Amino acid sequence: MNPAPYKTLMKRGEESFVINKSRFIGQGAPVQSEEEALAFIRAIREKHHDATHNCYAYVVGRNFGIMRYSDDGEPGGTAGLPMMEVLKAQKVTDCAVVVTRYFGGILLGAGGLVRAYTQGAAAALRGAGVGTMYPTARYLVDLDYSLLGRAEHYLKDQPVRVEDKTFAEKVTLTLVVRQQDEQAVIDGLTAATLGRAEPVRFEEFYLPWQEPERDQ
Repeated sequence: MNPAPYKTLMKRGEESFVINKSRFIGQGAPVQSEEEALAFIRAIREKHHDATHNCYAYVVGRNFGIMRYSDDGEPGGTAGLPMMEVLKAQKVTDCAVVVTRYFGGILLGAGGLVRAYTQGAAAALRGAGVGTMYPTARYLVDLDYSLLGRAEHYLKDQPVRVEDKTFAEKVTLTLVVRQQDEQAVIDGLTAATLGRAEPVRFEEFYLPWQEPERDQ
């Protein structure tokens, strides 16, 4: 059985907003380990060392095995836990978010803080972008020059990316395809090239793929 897709953040990113003169900055990043999550948090704390609070939440592991959060001096349960609830609701993992607060002089109250840090975590996810990572395979495919047109005509309508094309004694295509699609794509390519394509699977990894559009 193929490994399952999972949701994570696509890049480092941030968004900021102001509530009752307090400035909040939601910052997010993809991470591969708890060490990376903690390094990201340290970097944000160093960058915003003059902030009133740098609250965080992070989730690591495809099974969501590591979940940590901190209120960083805000009243208990008003910052880190609401941020974690946003991550859980979005079902993202291998990611860390930090919400920085510069206090503006007006107290928000417990409910106001919960709403502000919830908004901050959501802003971090928007800034970093949430994507679906799919198990993906990479292929090298050697073709006779006479078959290149057939192959390209077939591939242009398939859920596959042509990463590279090199020309030597034969044409070599570098293809990436989701594992859930690879058998159908490779079988179809073989048929389209009259059984003469020579695909070699040489790598597997996770890669973000755009979700297919669905008819309304």
